[in-house]
Amino acid sequence: MTDLAAFARAHVAPRNLLASPEFPPDLWAAMAASGLFRIGLPAEHGGDGGGYGAIAAAERVLVEEGGSTGFAGIWGSHQMVPRWFIVGFGTPAQQARWLPRFVSGELTAGVAISEPKVGAHPKLLSTTARREGEEWVLDGDKSYVTNGDLAGLYVVLAITAMQGERKRYSFFLVPRDAPGLEVVPAETPASMWPVGHVALRLRGCRVAADALIGPQDGAYEAIALPFRDAEDAVGTSSQAGNLPGIVRLLAAELADPAPEEAVAELGALAGLAALVAPAAARLAALVDERAWDGEEAQALLIGLRQHAAHFHARASAFRDAYATARGARLDARLHSIQTSLSVARGPRAIRMARLGEKVRGK
Repeated sequence: MTDLAAFARAHVAPRNLLASPEFPPDLWAAMAASGLFRIGLPAEHGGDGGGYGAIAAAERVLVEEGGSTGFAGIWGSHQMVPRWFIVGFGTPAQQARWLPRFVSGELTAGVAISEPKVGAHPKLLSTTARREGEEWVLDGDKSYVTNGDLAGLYVVLAITAMQGERKRYSFFLVPRDAPGLEVVPAETPASMWPVGHVALRLRGCRVAADALIGPQDGAYEAIALPFRDAEDAVGTSSQAGNLPGIVRLLAAELADPAPEEAVAELGALAGLAALVAPAAARLAALVDERAWDGEEAQALLIGLRQHAAHFHARASAFRDAYATARGARLDARLHSIQTSLSVARGPRAIRMARLGEKVRGK
């Protein structure tokens, strides 16, 4: 296995990955050649045999040494999709067909749950799938598919039954070249580059019967809902690498000699940054233990989110008070904290309210 820190310093840090929404093909090839895509995937299919903890630990190093949360997000998504969906819910035939292609870097995937104007709210989703002989036929629209511009495979959530007024969902593995699928470019904020998003138009999109993955009619509760918590938990390791990197960049922007109070505040920020890594590692361990929805995991997710907001405020104030120069890399790293805090605010507010009710004993 490659030295992750050395890889990030050699292949990621020198690049200005915020310059374009296009992910550099030569960087993807370097990732594959260095074995980055083996991390966290089963050894019998070419992986390193690790789990979510291995993915989280690698993402932390890649961010801290490479300096791009966007790059680490693309890599992390590439590892999380096969680990969660195909290892967790795929049949032996699906695992044998798809996992070696993820490990080699030949293939990546995008998860298609959200839809235009309604997000991921299960009551409002409308994409359907119906069985016709030996095929499934999908119709609908999906939006905000992360890594969708790179993907050769999409994991699509669709309604497959109604139980009274309640929609029942299933997941399908839809190749990019499936008949009836159109991949539509979508704008991605520059602050997230080189992460790209696409929309999907499914118009009589036909896939084989074995494209169904996981439980038919029960995929939202069994797969989609816990995936949000598991993805959040593993993804906190990105900030575990980002915050120490921010402290180093803040130090570089200080005048020399620096005011005594500035040096003391820099030390305080270093202390705050150091708290994230052990908490993030514990969260990833809880996902490996399938305890992502337990009280400990939920409390850690909420606490780390609040911690990131506090760190961002203090780091920004420090920069305004003491910086003698303002570098674009630090701008990007600080902005990435804001971006992470803005995603899925509704579900995270619900998470906080539920934890509050538990604390009250209600």
